[in-house]
Amino acid sequence: MRQYESDQLTGSRRNGVEYNWYHAVDVLIKQVRVDLPGRAGDPEFHLNTYQGGEGPAVVFCHGFPDLALGWHRQLEVVAASGFRVIAPDMRGYGSSSCPQAVDAYRLDDLTGDIVALLDSLGLEQAVMVGHDWGGFVTWATAVLHPDRVRGVAAGCTPYMPFPDVATHLAVVEGDVERQYVAWFQQEGVAEAYMDAHVSDIVAKIMRTAPPLEELIEAVVVEGKINMNPFKDVQNMPELGEPLLSDAHFAAYVDAYTRTGFRGGINWYRNIDYNKQAWPEVGVQPLHVPCLMLTADRDPALRPEMAADMHKRCGQLEMHNIDKAGHWVQQEQPDVFNQHLLAWLNKHFQ
Repeated sequence: MRQYESDQLTGSRRNGVEYNWYHAVDVLIKQVRVDLPGRAGDPEFHLNTYQGGEGPAVVFCHGFPDLALGWHRQLEVVAASGFRVIAPDMRGYGSSSCPQAVDAYRLDDLTGDIVALLDSLGLEQAVMVGHDWGGFVTWATAVLHPDRVRGVAAGCTPYMPFPDVATHLAVVEGDVERQYVAWFQQEGVAEAYMDAHVSDIVAKIMRTAPPLEELIEAVVVEGKINMNPFKDVQNMPELGEPLLSDAHFAAYVDAYTRTGFRGGINWYRNIDYNKQAWPEVGVQPLHVPCLMLTADRDPALRPEMAADMHKRCGQLEMHNIDKAGHWVQQEQPDVFNQHLLAWLNKHFQ
């Protein structure tokens, strides 16, 4: 492992961009490069991680279009409560390796990165915490590598089979450009547009959630719903309030300007393959402690999608967080952390 320059008081520097952690407590979070040579056929493969604390290991997995930095309101708080926190920039993001091949982002690769990370750190098991795509990876890790997972907590992402591309497309009557998952499928199209509009995407996507009625009014035009917030982003309305500080905004823009969005988009290009190759994910019963935190204003991952999770999760605890949207862990961090810490302390201390 190679440690990057970091400083808890003045902030960390990522390729020249300085940003500060959320300092609720006096715990040092260090930026550490973890080398995993040979993964994706790359002798230089590595994951950029943020680590701190001592105790039972808790791995935080982010989604799209996010970074490990998206957990900045959780890491110090959880570490201060007696846990070892580890948050990687996932494969294809930030300062981690970003393979170009679409098939380098299949579910076995993504969950395999977590296992390889644990192996490199000398950890037999960890509690998994995920959000968005990271949530799906945490649930899948519990299925594909059950001996490595002590428990799973997820923000917004329920334990269920991932809907295939056809399901997403049916919602918009087959109009590919109105549904971002479908739009992402044609290689080279989405990233060509999005890489040219990094600042606009970060500014428009990383925002607090407005009431659902306001969102619906904005995205339904002439009776047709637009479920693609990434295309024509510069003309999208600014709903809610900015979520990121100036320093964090600069860090996100810097990261995606360097890497582009291809890595994250490639996760979506394997949806149908994953569903066929691992049909047990989202279906197979889980017997480890599970925590589901839904958000009442999340327009995509609605709380009702988690309503039947008790049928598949034998030790399930679930809470709905009010006045929070898709970025629940940043919009309502105190409530999110309260539920997460209570669950962690109950089952793993």
